[in-house]
Amino acid sequence: MKLPPEGSRVSLRYRLPEPAARPYTDVVGHVELSGPTVRVRTRHGELVSVDARDVQAFRIIPEQPVRTSQIRNLEHAAARGWPGTEQHWIDGWLLRFGGGHTRRANSAIPLEAWASPATVPAIIDWYAARDAPPLIAAPDRLFRVLPGVATDGENLVMVSDVGPQSGETLPVITPRPDALWRAVDPRGVPDDVLTAVIEGEVAFATFPGVAVARGAVTEAPDGTRWLGLSAVHVNEDSRGRGHGRGICSALVHWGHQQGATRAYTQVLTENKPAIDLFEAMGFTTQHRVRYVDARNL
Repeated sequence: MKLPPEGSRVSLRYRLPEPAARPYTDVVGHVELSGPTVRVRTRHGELVSVDARDVQAFRIIPEQPVRTSQIRNLEHAAARGWPGTEQHWIDGWLLRFGGGHTRRANSAIPLEAWASPATVPAIIDWYAARDAPPLIAAPDRLFRVLPGVATDGENLVMVSDVGPQSGETLPVITPRPDALWRAVDPRGVPDDVLTAVIEGEVAFATFPGVAVARGAVTEAPDGTRWLGLSAVHVNEDSRGRGHGRGICSALVHWGHQQGATRAYTQVLTENKPAIDLFEAMGFTTQHRVRYVDARNL
């Protein structure tokens, strides 16, 4: 019979092994694998594997509506996971500075419900004192950018449940970016920016000479522990062999060990290979973030 497509959210009915009190049961979640074995990740992180021959029926169900409070909670956790080396709160805005390395670490973000555009002049002054452009991170619903105002660096914020992972080859995981990690990473972001985290844990995964990634576990105001995946890079001559998925899966497993129940990543909208990778891992887009120069508002 036809099987559900990978990445879809489904309610799937399947046959249980005999003997069983009842012959069939159901699972609801995102399809991570569709083939001879169908794997469904529930919202609690449990991975259910079903022989395709035992699948009786399925229906694709729509993603649950995203509430503004969910966006705000995730952006809180993400800001704690990539806060730059200096932070300052002004009227519900978190201002971050990381020496100019990456937009995220050098932008102001409205994290509290009362944060308003009236604070923009103070934001401009704070960044001017650091000789840095006053970038504002504008997540969907948290900050409205008027039509005609130029934006940059649009990202998809993709999310997934977290559960234990398995892999044949495990990467090296260290608390700091060591020489092996640096040998693969192309961006050269300083250690103090990469390791910065507010009330959380950070780890760096390496397939020596092949792939690297960064993971950070932080807590949102609603108590959810989030794993953030970032700085994912696979050497060009090693792509297409599953290394990206392998290294991200290893960090998901690490995050699960740190108590994370949800994961997120931010991917530039034009980075189709990365989007395809995370969709194959069961991530779906929750919202978008754009960047705007506060002087243009």
